[in-house]
Amino acid sequence: MNVYPLLIEVLQVLILLSAAPAFVGWVRVLKCWSQGRSSAGVFQPYRDLAKLFSKDVVLAENASWIFRFTPYLVFGAAVLAGGIIPILSTDLPLAATADVIVLVALFAIARFFTALAGMDIGTAFGGMGSSREMTIASLAEPAMLMAIFTMSLASRSTSLSQMAQAVLSGQPVLRPSIAFALLAFVLIALAETGRIPVDNPATHLELTMIHEAMILEYSGRHLALIEWASMMKLFLFAALGIAAFAPWGISTTDAFLPVLAAFIFMTLKLGVAGVVLVLIETGLAKMRLFRLTEFLGSAFLLATLGMLSYFILE
Repeated sequence: MNVYPLLIEVLQVLILLSAAPAFVGWVRVLKCWSQGRSSAGVFQPYRDLAKLFSKDVVLAENASWIFRFTPYLVFGAAVLAGGIIPILSTDLPLAATADVIVLVALFAIARFFTALAGMDIGTAFGGMGSSREMTIASLAEPAMLMAIFTMSLASRSTSLSQMAQAVLSGQPVLRPSIAFALLAFVLIALAETGRIPVDNPATHLELTMIHEAMILEYSGRHLALIEWASMMKLFLFAALGIAAFAPWGISTTDAFLPVLAAFIFMTLKLGVAGVVLVLIETGLAKMRLFRLTEFLGSAFLLATLGMLSYFILE
């Protein structure tokens, strides 16, 4: 039995756990620089997590097992997703059994339990945030599946490893279908990760909160796990976009040097992804809630046009 793919799988999960806060810190630093403000540094998210883990958990009297269990489930779903996406190598043990549909299902399970936990305590903000989150999810998930299905047409597979290998094997990527799918994926990623113009992760204003409204009642290690999972989700969507649309540099073997080169390429690509994200967020304003249907409807339309253009033009 070859243990190297399993070691790479474990290495990917460790990179996800350790690098996700740094990626969020990099985005925050870039945003501060772009707005002429001083930043707290790339490592500030680590200090925030350490502070939250050191605090006690405060629970409401009517909190059920759902409220207690949700932080661990959300964190576990993000870690498991890190083993599905080919971050360093396409030779992964889970690649044969888990594809992009499983990945979407993992994110959906985490969102479902987070919405339940938001309503479990019975606060007004929790119910408001849960209803808004489910509205976004009902529009974002079909659009995401359509965008990934468009990408999977070229590789004839919904496996992320197969999709990355299809691009690495020399298949042309300058196609209208892939361009439409990429635009749709960017819009969906902004909605799924709660970034501007869909949501503002730094706000606590009552009328604009979506994700933050569902987790207002959490504290201590529970809040730390949810915040850590949110950081990992942003990292995972960046890694998913890299694996699906720009997999160059990802190793197709389990050799040491290609995996090391893949880590270097991943770091550079994530740095560029942070720059692109900051440019989008600084150039746009927070969108009104009732405009989100048009925003996500446009993402679904772009993904559908990509699929149609594949059958018509290619």
